[in-house]
Amino acid sequence: MKLLFDTCVLYPTVMREMLMGTMEISGDTPFWSERILEEWARAARKIGPTGEAQARTEIALLRARWPKAEAIWAASLEARLWLPDENDKHVLAAAIASSADLIVTLNKQDFPRGTLREEGLDRIDPDTLLMQIFQWHEVEMKTLAGNLTAKACALSGKSWEVGPLLKKARLPRLAKALARSSHA
Repeated sequence: MKLLFDTCVLYPTVMREMLMGTMEISGDTPFWSERILEEWARAARKIGPTGEAQARTEIALLRARWPKAEAIWAASLEARLWLPDENDKHVLAAAIASSADLIVTLNKQDFPRGTLREEGLDRIDPDTLLMQIFQWHEVEMKTLAGNLTAKACALSGKSWEVGPLLKKARLPRLAKALARSSHA
């Protein structure tokens, strides 16, 4: 499956790391655009003076990991599109240009299903996507979440557990599923 990732799911580090790790587990193909990545870099300025530089490093690593993931399209494609928020037309254009099946986003209201269906697309939130993949790749997802939690502990100097880390990353259903799986 081909998935176009909106800025809002790439910028939070834990969410992005779970999503990208899951792409490797599931064999699905991630896509984004230069503008989506640029929005991420600009948004990272909010975390302080090193935020943008850190984001640009992470973006470079993402591009190296998936060198064919960047969607490119003619301006005429974006010009013919309509969305409630004009500033999101580039996301829809990137999804169309990459022949994506789904747009992975937290912004449901910005991507009406009827409009997306006209373009042969749908949308999904990250927690739902990860839950679907968890059903088929439970062991690998547990390993991914465990490794990510260990990395978060090392980088933050805090003692994180998988559940609270994923809940903080706006992935509550996955956190709950992993907790149930650990107790089974």
